[in-house]
Amino acid sequence: MSTTGTGLLASYEYLDSTVDAIEELRRAGFKEITAYAPYPEHHIEHALGYDQSPVRVFTLVGGLTGTAAGFAFPAWTSLDWPLVVGGKPMLSMPAYVIIAFELTVLFGALATVIGLFINSRIPNLKPSVIYDPEFSSGRYGVYVQAPSERVDEARRILNAQEPAELREGTEAAHA
Repeated sequence: MSTTGTGLLASYEYLDSTVDAIEELRRAGFKEITAYAPYPEHHIEHALGYDQSPVRVFTLVGGLTGTAAGFAFPAWTSLDWPLVVGGKPMLSMPAYVIIAFELTVLFGALATVIGLFINSRIPNLKPSVIYDPEFSSGRYGVYVQAPSERVDEARRILNAQEPAELREGTEAAHA
């Protein structure tokens, strides 16, 4: 289902104004908020409601899978093709620690990259709706997608923080 919404882009000189605008928009119930900054800023992330990254779960699952595979593969190999040399036991776990460690690192790293791509939604085949090159030069931006009947409320909230510039654009939003 698609509805026509209006997007508002406010450009701010100061971080505090940006954070306050985002927090006000979230309190008012706006969900489609995008922030632009010249560098990563944890205050903006906190205002947008971001929590800890779920990528760490991908890393943990990948690492544990690698450890299990690192012990299971050589154990299965030893049992399927037995080679008893010098009276040693069939399953000599200390010898498998190196393989388990290496597969833990490999699977953990691969899972981290996969988790990063999934959570970052990369590749993003949908182009950016609206952008100002000033966001790379020191300004902060807040883009909010508002339903047609709530555009004035969003504009009032953004104007309350005295933006350097406020632009409007219409697009189709997917609900």
